[in-house]
Amino acid sequence: MAAISNDWLGPLSPEFKKPYYAELYTKVKDEYMKTSVYPPADEIFKAFELTPLSQVKVVIIGQDPYHEPGQAQGLCFSVKQGIEIPPSLVNIYQELHDDLGCYIPSSGNLEKWARQGVFLLNTVLTVRAHRANSHQGIGWEQFTDAAIRAVNSQERPIVFMLWGRNAQSKKQLLTNKRFLILEAPHPSPLSAYRGFFGCGHFGKANRFLEEHGVEPIDWQIEEKR
Repeated sequence: MAAISNDWLGPLSPEFKKPYYAELYTKVKDEYMKTSVYPPADEIFKAFELTPLSQVKVVIIGQDPYHEPGQAQGLCFSVKQGIEIPPSLVNIYQELHDDLGCYIPSSGNLEKWARQGVFLLNTVLTVRAHRANSHQGIGWEQFTDAAIRAVNSQERPIVFMLWGRNAQSKKQLLTNKRFLILEAPHPSPLSAYRGFFGCGHFGKANRFLEEHGVEPIDWQIEEKR
């Protein structure tokens, strides 16, 4: 597995020494050796790599990686360049269009967001091919909860977007009064019409950041030319 080497290492290094993480590491390594697992092993911690802790402005929490070939890249809701945009991301783009007027791109690669401080965290960081949620309960949740607590300890304004029950279950970890916590149904086609559409989270996040003297996020994913 890839390693974390930036400023996340300080608050997360105690996790690497705990018994649950040793078991998790062994399990995940074995899975990669015996079957197809996503994302590629060197992209498991890509969200941490692209968004250092000191640069986090917005946190979006997903569940687990996409489980079909070529999709997952270590960022929640994001897919690699050239891969068909998944339905939930289609709905996210639609809400962005309605909220901020962003045009809907043909690319589902959200690295631009991550490099601006949008921490795109799945609560489970790996998945077996074709089997959604197959790596739930093996230890990843304990590790990503530690990451959320690390963000919670930051003394600056940060926005959390909690979409759906899985993400909203993490609200109990968020005690920082400096934060803006936004909640809505999941952008999945099964639930987006229950209140994700029209939630206005992207505009609300940018207004909050600007009000606190923080550079807002440029949410527009451009077309590759």
